[in-house]
Amino acid sequence: MTDQPATPLRRRDIVVAVSCGLCVAFMVGAAYAAVPLYDWFCRATGFNGRTQVATSAPSGALGRTITVRFDANVGPGLPWRFEPEQNSIEVRLGEVVTVNYRVINETARPITATAAYNVTPLTVGAFFQKINCFCFTEQTLRAGEKRDMPVVFYVDASMADDLDGAGVNTITLSYTFYPQREPSRPVADDTPAGRPGPI
Repeated sequence: MTDQPATPLRRRDIVVAVSCGLCVAFMVGAAYAAVPLYDWFCRATGFNGRTQVATSAPSGALGRTITVRFDANVGPGLPWRFEPEQNSIEVRLGEVVTVNYRVINETARPITATAAYNVTPLTVGAFFQKINCFCFTEQTLRAGEKRDMPVVFYVDASMADDLDGAGVNTITLSYTFYPQREPSRPVADDTPAGRPGPI
């Protein structure tokens, strides 16, 4: 029995099947790559209010000042009190500033949470440089514990010459704490002392 040559209809079916398979593989790959690519894009451009991480302090400050407001929030189900040390401050462009946020666990048990942040207007994220911050790090507070958490930052002086930043007079730095899932604890061994457990 000899193989019959593929008909044009069969060849078309093979091409369509291979094309669909490649399309599905591309979409799956794009879905996995979307989050890290979006994160990289936001870090590189300051898009969506994503601040920058400074590697060194600025060389100097300008005379122009800007108001930086501080906002604090807690996500649903997190019984913490979270507030900035002060609601706003005046800073010079290029001036390194340290501010504190205070958080209090108002329950009788330890709780772990993580803070996310952004700045508004969203266009100034590229100029807001953080040197030190508590964001994206798990914070575990004991029952009733109070903690002051510093944020060290500066607003890059290049904002004064940027079309998007030149007219901005107020920046709001906002943090929100979200509860983290409790770590699983091993079940206690209730085998009486001196008696072997089940085999």
